[in-house]
Amino acid sequence: MSWKKVKFSTLYEIPSRNGLTKPSRIRGSGYKMINMGELFANSRIYDIPMELVPLTDSEKINCKVERNDLLFARQSLVLEGAGKCSIVMETSSMTVFESHLIRVRLNLKKAYPPFYYYYFASSLSPITSIVSQCAQAGIRGSDLGELYVDLPPVDTQHRIADILSAYDDLIENNQKQIKLLEETAQRLYKEWFVDLRFPGHVHTKITDGVPEGWEKSTVAGVSSVLRRGISPRYNENGKSTVINQKCIRQTVVTFDESRRQEKPYPEDLNLQDSDTVICSTGTGTLGRVGQIFGDYPDTTFDSHVTLVRANERFGKQYLFQLLKARQTYLMGMGKGSTNQLELSRGTIQDLEIYVPSEKVLDQFEQVAQPIHDKINIISKCIMQLQTARDRLLPKLMSGEVEV
Repeated sequence: MSWKKVKFSTLYEIPSRNGLTKPSRIRGSGYKMINMGELFANSRIYDIPMELVPLTDSEKINCKVERNDLLFARQSLVLEGAGKCSIVMETSSMTVFESHLIRVRLNLKKAYPPFYYYYFASSLSPITSIVSQCAQAGIRGSDLGELYVDLPPVDTQHRIADILSAYDDLIENNQKQIKLLEETAQRLYKEWFVDLRFPGHVHTKITDGVPEGWEKSTVAGVSSVLRRGISPRYNENGKSTVINQKCIRQTVVTFDESRRQEKPYPEDLNLQDSDTVICSTGTGTLGRVGQIFGDYPDTTFDSHVTLVRANERFGKQYLFQLLKARQTYLMGMGKGSTNQLELSRGTIQDLEIYVPSEKVLDQFEQVAQPIHDKINIISKCIMQLQTARDRLLPKLMSGEVEV
């Protein structure tokens, strides 16, 4: 089925516009501002914590975002990121957007915004035709408005978007379950190893904040593998997959930004269940700590990521929670130029830790491992939903599947 094509700007309620520039010295209080970080981390943007900025009355009027506004990335360090589209799902208070984003507000009589959010995520999206490459890949608002897009009947737009939204609703509900489980594991770690209220603590002698039977060590001392990854030879037909720092956004490492590659590497660098991975290069992502859920043969990690794998005598869940609790510290330990900070292997391996008694460590693993396993099951469910949605998306957008 073929639909009429129109200039994208003919569907606008108001002209598109770029957002605000606010110097870092005045940030920290005021009103919420959506930036590139929120755009890339959240395709559907809800009322989440954001950076606060002061606003003038005219800025509140001109740069306010509303439900169903589309936001496009004007610039990106990588080609694929330029023109990325997100949709504002809700705002409970005054919220604006920064200058690296373009806001598009559609006329609801002509266009259903969730449909065009999915349209620009599909293979039918014409966005790549306007991406320019200089120092950074980017798009201009004027070029965005000149793009020709498909225009199905509005009721058809609603039906298509509602089908796809149902998948995303299920995905987000599962992600909320994972967040609750992560918080449970983090509270457990804090109660046992920060507040020292572990089983049997009442009868354990504590000297200078260290329980009897606990030993001082380093991350290297409890690890069987602690190293940076490979320098891949990218090839879309390669036999193996490689993750990078963009895959480490939250606790659960994702594979949507992974790539295929063909360079041979040692078998012990395949990702294994409960491995801890740490972003070790760049700004904004440096020091992030994530965990692998499930075994992944023929899947490794690149040189911007450090793998920490607990040895056989040490608890995998304890090691991950310990490093996750030190994430803020690791984020501040980068060395080098502003645009190319590096978190060295030495900094991670020399990190001093306390090793609990074998009994306490075993008890923690017995409680924490089932939480990890539940997250693993839910993560696989999310991946299945994402795969089903992504297979259906181009078929709905092209009219191959009629609704």
